[in-house]
This record gives sequence, structure tokens and C-alpha cells, in this order.
Amino acid sequence: MYNEEIITLSNYRLEQAKDNLEEAIVLFENNKYKGASNRAYYSIFHVVKAVLALEQTDFKKHSSVIAYFNKEYISKNIFPRELGKRVSEARFYREKSDYVDFYIITKEECKTQIETAKMAIDLISEYIDKRFDK
Repeated sequence: MYNEEIITLSNYRLEQAKDNLEEAIVLFENNKYKGASNRAYYSIFHVVKAVLALEQTDFKKHSSVIAYFNKEYISKNIFPRELGKRVSEARFYREKSDYVDFYIITKEECKTQIETAKMAIDLISEYIDKRFDK
């Protein structure tokens, strides 16, 4: 069983993910694709960290969080491989959008980011609920 602190941290990160997704949708609807992509990525990142909170595992680098998630959850088929692929793509687009001068994310790429965030939140929320015996 999990102690209250672990449950609180996991739920906090899950709520951050949901808030980031809402922000992404608002930005997308206003044709602000760079910002929407960034918020969608952070939605994904925070929901992945919600899973890691269950293990009391954390990393400073985004690449380490995603690599650990892929190793411990995707490769062990806890979550579908498609999710692992899409999480990695989300990181790629976020980094390209944030750090490459003159890169412009397309509407379709951004839409995919938002769909990935929704997918991640749905799958991981269900997993967390089962782990918390809700």
C-alpha cells in the first residue's frame, strides 16, 4: 500500500498534466501551435512523472524520465508500445520547437501532441486508479 505522501504527489502530478492539457487545447484553438505543443509535452511529462512517484523515483533530466518510463513500463508491456513511441516523439517536437531557431511546428504535429497527451492521461490515470485501489 502507498503512504499518503506518495498518493498526494502522484495526484498532484496528474492534476498538473490535466491543467497543461487544458492550456494546450486553448492555445491550439487560438492557433498558437508552438505554445500548445509545449503545454501538451509538459502534460505528457507530468503524467509520466505521476507514475514514477508511485516508485518514489525521480530524475532531473527529461531524457532520464522518459528513458526510465520506456524501460520500466513500455518494454514490460505495462503500457502499449505506441505510447512509448508517441512520448518520445513529443519530446522531440518540444525540443525542436523550443531550441531550433526558425522551426515552426505544424498544426497536424501539434494536434498529434495533444492527442498523445490525452492518451497518456487516460492510460496512466487508469493505471494509477488500479494501483490506489480506487
